[in-house]
Amino acid sequence: MVIATGPELDHDLRTVAEFVELYCHRKHRGAVRERFDTKVVDVDAVLGRRPVLCGECTRLLLHAVVKRLHCPMVPKPACKHCPRHCYHPRYRQRMREVMRFSGTRLLLSGRLRYLTHLLL
Repeated sequence: MVIATGPELDHDLRTVAEFVELYCHRKHRGAVRERFDTKVVDVDAVLGRRPVLCGECTRLLLHAVVKRLHCPMVPKPACKHCPRHCYHPRYRQRMREVMRFSGTRLLLSGRLRYLTHLLL
């Protein structure tokens, strides 16, 4: 079952996919990687391309996609500011590591989209 998405949701999913992919490529260099795929969303339409991830990062991204698709908060706050933490504690800690690592790298490389994500 493919869930319909909108521009804001697509933007959030693309951003988290970019963070996870950067983290995976820098931290899991020797791991076997495959193209990310899921039946939950149309990956090509939403993400624009399929990230290449190791198994651990694939599970993390899938968890993030499912949780974002089912987020009941309107408007959606940043997860770290949300009063209701829906991520499993293990994934929540891992996502914090990914955001900290990738956010710094993307900011230093001058990614405009990351800056708009931070400010909006």
